[in-house]
Amino acid sequence: MSRIEGPGALAHIQSLPSWLVGRVAAHGRSLVAEAIAEQGLRPPQHAVLAAVSEHGPVAQADLVRRLGFDAKDVVLLLNDLEDAGLAMRRPDPSDRRKNAVTVTESGTQTLEHCAELADRANAELLAPLSAEEALQLMELLARIHKA
Repeated sequence: MSRIEGPGALAHIQSLPSWLVGRVAAHGRSLVAEAIAEQGLRPPQHAVLAAVSEHGPVAQADLVRRLGFDAKDVVLLLNDLEDAGLAMRRPDPSDRRKNAVTVTESGTQTLEHCAELADRANAELLAPLSAEEALQLMELLARIHKA
């Protein structure tokens, strides 16, 4: 019997690094999503707000390119952020046909709190490891990511 037939086929799949990393990533995303929900944000909103904070004032089209999100989704996410008072769109001074997005003071405070919440969620994710093991895991994941 080959490795892909009969008993053990599922065990084989579940032992693959790609499967394990995917499951751990899904769990980590879930923990962070649950944590930042305390601030009324979903992960895509959080990503857009972080990009605006880091690169703003920024054109909506630049956000689409930076994040790799669909343009229509970015518009909807920005609508949510603007409605919540976390970001604002104003005409771009260099090209009045475009909007430039900036983060508000409330948005900056929300991002700071989300960073703390995300750190706590990731600490929970890595809790089964010692501090040394967690550092080693992060170094190994970074190496794989850069390869």
